[in-house]
Amino acid sequence: SQDRQGPAEVLEHLLIFGTLYPAYYSYKAVKSKDIKEYVKWMMYWIIFALFTTAETFTDIFLCWFPFYYELKIAFVAWLLSPYTKGSSLLYRKFVHPTLSSKEKEIDDCLVQAKDKSYDALVHFGKRGLNVAATAAVMAASKGQGALSERLRSFSMQDLTTIRGESSSTVTPPPLTPSISMRTSSKQSQPKTSKSDSESIGCSG
Repeated sequence: SQDRQGPAEVLEHLLIFGTLYPAYYSYKAVKSKDIKEYVKWMMYWIIFALFTTAETFTDIFLCWFPFYYELKIAFVAWLLSPYTKGSSLLYRKFVHPTLSSKEKEIDDCLVQAKDKSYDALVHFGKRGLNVAATAAVMAASKGQGALSERLRSFSMQDLTTIRGESSSTVTPPPLTPSISMRTSSKQSQPKTSKSDSESIGCSG
């Protein structure tokens, strides 16, 4: 049981041997423009796509089967082998005849699915635009209300500050102490001058 490979190891092997290796040789076929290599790797990718689709269901129901993951790796190796030519064999014996007989029905189903998906896309697009427009209008109205409230608060605050500043600038500072000091100094100066003059005259 320790020699058995788990799903992670099988996924790694399938990624390397089932995807990267064929992808590299498909690149070489495109580069060399060899028609035979084109056909060979196109048949492989069709079979591999069907295998991947079936794998999603078999992993659920057959994962308990002994050596299930090892059999998957062996099947991919059989598809890739130039000696067995498994992908070409499966394509010519089963896939090509089946697709040829059901091609018209498949095309009709694809056209209907495309039309339905387009209608659904248009419908959801319209709904999305309506929702976005409603949200934008609500956000704009809320923002305008908040802005007006902010401006109103700012204007009232500015008015109070302007009133405070105007009142402080209009009211003159109290002048009574200085005036009293000046009058007292003016009144005291002549008296002292008279007494000084009299004292000076008497002394003279």
